[in-house]
Amino acid sequence: MEYEDRITIPTPEGVSLEMTLAGLGSRAIAGGIDLAIKALLAGIVAVLLIALFGELGGFAVLAPLLGLLLIAYDVSFETLAGGRTPGKRLTGLRVVRSGGSPIDLMASAIRNVLRLVDGLPLSYLPTLVSVLVTRRNQRPGDVAADTVVIRDRRAIDRRPSSGAAAHESLRPGAGAAWDVSGVPADELATVRAFLERRDGLTGAARERLAARLAAALRPQVAGADESDPERFLEILYSAKSARG
Repeated sequence: MEYEDRITIPTPEGVSLEMTLAGLGSRAIAGGIDLAIKALLAGIVAVLLIALFGELGGFAVLAPLLGLLLIAYDVSFETLAGGRTPGKRLTGLRVVRSGGSPIDLMASAIRNVLRLVDGLPLSYLPTLVSVLVTRRNQRPGDVAADTVVIRDRRAIDRRPSSGAAAHESLRPGAGAAWDVSGVPADELATVRAFLERRDGLTGAARERLAARLAAALRPQVAGADESDPERFLEILYSAKSARG
């Protein structure tokens, strides 16, 4: 039997959603992939700087830029790519706020600045110990930033596994006339969490959750013309994500 750590997040709509926490092994693989990419980027930057300033000058300029490069890599991907660096994307992981909402710039900056202390300089020992002993598998940077790393089981563009429209994709322009500006980020995160985990729910629970979420959110979306609750949530998520 596979053991997975899970946390349950209560939402403003009164629906509790489960998130599966990433374990030490998957996080280590993702971190190793990202570290290899960072090393490659650092090497490219070093070559360019040496070509411009000579060997001594190039390394003198690279030294203060290295920390900034490492932080910028993680922060850029986490805030612009939905909490997923290339390593996390390849291993099916995502970093989010502990309440399930998307990670923001400040939280990402905090967790990654601390990585410069608890990461390579200390051979990742604080990270190893912290992930093993904390209830939410958090490293020191996660604790400080109030973030968690979860397994990202995406099912955003899939219809239910049963029914005539099981694999129907969203029609072009679906939701283009909807006004989704009134839907805040935390409620969009709730929709995303449902869509990602719906295939693991029983049919009755899935229909009930979709109906409750749709009923709570529909008044915030002017122009919505989709009556099916789950389809409404799919279009809402797609439209809101496309418009930032």
